Formats: sequence, C-alpha cells, structure tokens
Amino acid sequence: MRMITHTITVLLTIMTTDPILTLTQWLSPAFPVGAFTYSHGLEDLVATDVVTNADTFENWLTDTLSFGAGRNDTILLVAAYNADVADLQEIDDLARALAPSAERLLETDQQGGAFARTIAAIHNLDLAALTYPVAVGHAARLQDLPLRDTARLFLHAFAANLTSAATRLVPLGQTEAQTVLLKTAPLCQQIADKALTETINDIASTTFASDIASMNHETQYSRLFRS
Repeated sequence: MRMITHTITVLLTIMTTDPILTLTQWLSPAFPVGAFTYSHGLEDLVATDVVTNADTFENWLTDTLSFGAGRNDTILLVAAYNADVADLQEIDDLARALAPSAERLLETDQQGGAFARTIAAIHNLDLAALTYPVAVGHAARLQDLPLRDTARLFLHAFAANLTSAATRLVPLGQTEAQTVLLKTAPLCQQIADKALTETINDIASTTFASDIASMNHETQYSRLFRS
C-alpha cells in the first residue's frame, strides 16, 4: 500500500509540474549529463591565445551559436521532437555524422546517453540512448513539453555551459562572464524561434576554426576538459 501511495504521489507531482520547471530541471547544471566536463574546443582556443578576454569569448560564443553547433543542434532537437519514432534513428545518425572531431562526437554521445538514462529513470519512460539534442527533443515530445520553450532553454543552457567553461579557462570574472551570457540571450531566443520553421535540410556550419580547435584539443598536452 505504501508503495502504491508513493507511486501515485510521484505521478501526480509530474502531472502538475509546470513545463518550464521540468525543462529547467532537465537543462540545469545539476542534471547529471556531465556538461561541465566539455569545452567544445574552447580550451584549445584559450591555450593558443585566440580567446583571451570577454570580448573575444563573446565573438566566439556568438559565432558558435549562430553558425555552428548551437544552431544545428537546435534544428536537430526540433526535428526529433516532430519525428515519428521510426525516423529518430536517421536523425540521430545525422547528428553523429555532423560531429567534426572525435571529442565533439564524444560530447554529444556521452551527454545524450546520460540524459536518456536519467530521464528514463525519473519519468519511467522507454528512452533509448541518443545524441544529446535528439534525446532532449524526443523526451520533450514524450512528456508533451512545449517545443518553443524546449528549444530556447536548450540553446541557452548550451551557451551557459560554455560561459562557465570560459569563466575558468580564460579566466573571466563572474560579472564579465554573466554579462556576456546576458547579451547572448536574445540571440538564443532568435535562433531557437527560427529553428522551429527549419528542417534538417537547413543545417549548415561555417565555424571551421572552432572545429579545428576541437581536433587540436585531442592532442593538447595539458587539459582540464574532455573536449
């Protein structure tokens, strides 16, 4: 009887939780996907004096969001949200193929697997291991969470994680770092909203320097991050 009561309580809590609070939990630093261990190639850019202060970090972050993985991952998330289960594997295969380096593939694969395992456990869902944006999009669909908010918060969490990495690597002061993140918030909203109208055929990337940095990071002598 106690087990049944506990189960009912958990289900009622899930059913009555505000969708934004659910997404905030999923995409917070406390959610166990290991996002804090990845820098997306930023560690190499700091080591080679490409990113040296708040201004150069802001330029890199803006480019990554607008022309690189930030935009592409959001499009993949939207595609996964709208896809039938039978089409998920094709989207996931594309997400893996888009990774320009071994570490970037590790980044999306490991975070996605950890996300899927945790979501499956806490929401009692049958969720296979997928790349990170695909897993988030599919889980949001299964939980009937609003797509626009999911896309916006996902992209902002991506920017926030890179800001946290920059705070430690550059290093930036906390106020400097948060100022940069605040300035990118409207851009995250703009990119996410546009992604709602785009398809995987719109995916493209021109952040070649960042991609090369992620390759260089694989053999970097001293490293704090996994990518």
